[in-house]
Amino acid sequence: MKKLTVLLGIASTAFLSSNLSAQEKPAEYKVNVYGFARADYIFDSRQMAQAREEQVDLYPLDIALDADGKDKNATGASNFLAVTSRLGVKASGPNAFGAKTGAVVEADFFGNSNGNTGVFFLRHAYATLDWQKTSLLLGQTWYPAFITECFPGVANFNTGIMFNPFGRAPQIKLTQKFTPNLSFDLVAYKMSGHSAPTVTANANDASTFSLTPTFHGKLQYKNEHITTGVAAEYQSLKPQIVSAGKVSTNTVNSSMFLAYFKYSNPKFIAKAYGVTGSNLYQFVMMGGFAGYTDPNGQESYKSTKTSAGWVDLASNAPKIAPGIFFGYTKNGGVDTGYKTLYTRGLAATRSLDHVWRVSGRVDFKENKFRISPEIEYTSAVWGDTNPDATAGNNKSNVGNVRAMVSAQYSF
Repeated sequence: MKKLTVLLGIASTAFLSSNLSAQEKPAEYKVNVYGFARADYIFDSRQMAQAREEQVDLYPLDIALDADGKDKNATGASNFLAVTSRLGVKASGPNAFGAKTGAVVEADFFGNSNGNTGVFFLRHAYATLDWQKTSLLLGQTWYPAFITECFPGVANFNTGIMFNPFGRAPQIKLTQKFTPNLSFDLVAYKMSGHSAPTVTANANDASTFSLTPTFHGKLQYKNEHITTGVAAEYQSLKPQIVSAGKVSTNTVNSSMFLAYFKYSNPKFIAKAYGVTGSNLYQFVMMGGFAGYTDPNGQESYKSTKTSAGWVDLASNAPKIAPGIFFGYTKNGGVDTGYKTLYTRGLAATRSLDHVWRVSGRVDFKENKFRISPEIEYTSAVWGDTNPDATAGNNKSNVGNVRAMVSAQYSF
């Protein structure tokens, strides 16, 4: 009932706003409602590490033999979902502090965990101040490592997850334009729905216990056909404030470096992205950090290393636009001597060595309607976990074929 009330309130506000005459509201004030209704039809050939009832696929699960020697994970799965349908509001109004103002509030039904899929959930909520050459964003939006001008164009809602950083966070972003083509972003953020590995009871404790936000800097060049940039990030988390019954000051520190390139013209789009760093767990990527026992009995931490990259080539045709995607990610391990792994894809006995994915799609577009069939193959190599958390002996190569169709009407 509460969710229905919220939806009716948003719809009522939009209706009343659109029906006010020019005399009843300032000419500078505008409110626009946007979004889409989307349905995804998904079929997998193998069990996958996944989220939201198969909506997001990460990597094929390792071989797991039953009493008869058969692989329990060598069985398919399918689902029909509409939880990525989206509703948002954009607003702009009179200037403030000498700057143009704006705001966005956006939500979908994806939820923030597997247990609440279908819940109306906040995606973006931010306000902006724009002084032409300098602008400020305050609120929640994409992690700065997710480049909105250069991300995979796949039909799958995973948006290149495992190979491209994904997620959103509350932040302060300052953008400075040096020239019409060259700009620099400086971002400070804290985690929200997409968090670090959990050591304590709450998912975001590692971020909130730390007095230091994550800092990200990005230099970007953009003209009519080319968008390219480089970025670096530093993060210091405090997984817990009490360890072995005593106050802990131990942190887990990590850094990340990335580069990207996009070329587009009326007929063709080419994109590429590469990232290397440590503790990339928050971006829904491989790795995380490891826990070590200090001489005083407390737990200290070190980050695992991960590298990833992808290429996406697509037609820019207005009606029928095919595209192909390839992504690869590699586990770089962590220092030996750890006691516990707080990681994705790395475990005490078996760990991922690398994962790669190739997919092909075709977007059929007509006005506001789009239908996109896609075939995707994801391969994962598993091995016995080495002392440095890399994959060693007894390697197995498993793969999943995902066939899906996405249908979307935008407004």
